[in-house]
Amino acid sequence: MTARRHLALWFPFLPSERVKPLGETNPFALVERQANALRLSALCPLAARNGLAVGMPLANARARFPQLITAPHDRQADHQELARLATRMMRFTPLVTLDPPDGLLLDITGCAHLWGGEEAMVDAVASDAAVLDAGYSLRGALADHAAAARALVRYGRGQRDVRALPLAALELDSDATRGLERAGLKNIGDLATRPMAAIAARFGQGAVVALRRLLGEEAAPTAPLRNMAPLRFERSFAEPVALQATIAACFRDLLLQAAQVLEQRALGGRAFRLILHRSDGLRQHLDITTSQPTRDPAPVLRLFDERIAALADPLDPGFGYDRITLLVPATQPLSARQSDLTGEGEEDHALADLVDRLSTRLGAERIYRLAPRDSHIPERSQRRLPALHHSTPKPWPAPDREEVPLRPLLLFDPPQPVTAMASVPDGPPLRFRWQGQLHEVVLAEGPERIAPEWWRLPQGHLTDHGGLTRDYYRVENAEGNRFWLFRHGLYQERHNPAWYLHGIFA
Repeated sequence: MTARRHLALWFPFLPSERVKPLGETNPFALVERQANALRLSALCPLAARNGLAVGMPLANARARFPQLITAPHDRQADHQELARLATRMMRFTPLVTLDPPDGLLLDITGCAHLWGGEEAMVDAVASDAAVLDAGYSLRGALADHAAAARALVRYGRGQRDVRALPLAALELDSDATRGLERAGLKNIGDLATRPMAAIAARFGQGAVVALRRLLGEEAAPTAPLRNMAPLRFERSFAEPVALQATIAACFRDLLLQAAQVLEQRALGGRAFRLILHRSDGLRQHLDITTSQPTRDPAPVLRLFDERIAALADPLDPGFGYDRITLLVPATQPLSARQSDLTGEGEEDHALADLVDRLSTRLGAERIYRLAPRDSHIPERSQRRLPALHHSTPKPWPAPDREEVPLRPLLLFDPPQPVTAMASVPDGPPLRFRWQGQLHEVVLAEGPERIAPEWWRLPQGHLTDHGGLTRDYYRVENAEGNRFWLFRHGLYQERHNPAWYLHGIFA
């Protein structure tokens, strides 16, 4: 039996290097909110060398390095980039396993000779365009077992012997690691000399499993990525066909075949491609995408009708089609759906069908929905997402029913400038003029003070009205109309703060 060989790849600064602008010389870090505070979640090499650490409060980091540049951490984008790198690595071996959040495991058994040996293969991986062009830091290690290769690349510091690795390579919890160190053990080799039963009794079965995997006595489970071939259904004709009714009937039969296979696999299609093979060798493609997985032929047929109707040039069958192919390149799990008594499920299904039809007819980029974004600046608290690809966005935060809404339904972006007069410099407005009309304020609530997102200042991510403190007031005029005004800047920030109308309450 051929001994297996594994190559572990580690991108230690993948999250920060994915986002950091090329040529940036200042320390760079990613931040995310933890326990109501912004903390560093990923560092660039320069920030790490300067003593910053993951988990450090952003305020403390800025106190040490005012020139620190930050960006919000998008872990989903990290995973997508790791998956992209994994797909790229399949040019070296078909067996590539994700090791999130920043590693890959390659089973290179029987592949190294194609690159001139293992060391040459490692050099080829390191010089791959996907790594070089992005400027990613990369470390690699080879071993007979996946767990050993992974430990060597992350804890080895150049060693090739697993037994010389520190106890941290077991990746146990901190209490277990400290217990091993207090027992006088310094590395994996010291631990390997102890009886397994004694290790399990004192430090748990997890320590034994981790040790056996590092030593190659127990295989670590891996799940290599697989490029699944899209579902394919074809119909060939003895003679070319050009009648639209015949083509539609054939397409309907192919969709029924696809529905049966998808139902057997408990899947639904998210993308469908129709390929019409003309007798003169020309191929015509029609693609549709759905917002939710489906295997019902009827809505798919309607979407293809919409797609054909939206074509600038109608389909020309020429001398006829001798073959028709249906591909289902993207699928998702889809269990049987049962309607409830309230009918809410049917409403969701109808909305998804409407999104599909509009996206197919007008273009996916023209149909969007708003989703909440973690920002306290009103105009930055939402973002546009394609409705076709984001069918279940995060729910919007909603106030209690008894509370008066803090935000109006209608927001102006950018805010509308107004001329306002207040009784005292930092007080609410007494009257304001908007679009030439004077409004007398009879009731005012506030202020609601919103500070600027100061952590964005070094990056130049300011909005047109950013950088100053805002004092918001909910005001009502004599006619009963309610407005949302804010004074842009405190008097200690600027000599004559401007006023803006940001929204109108319903």
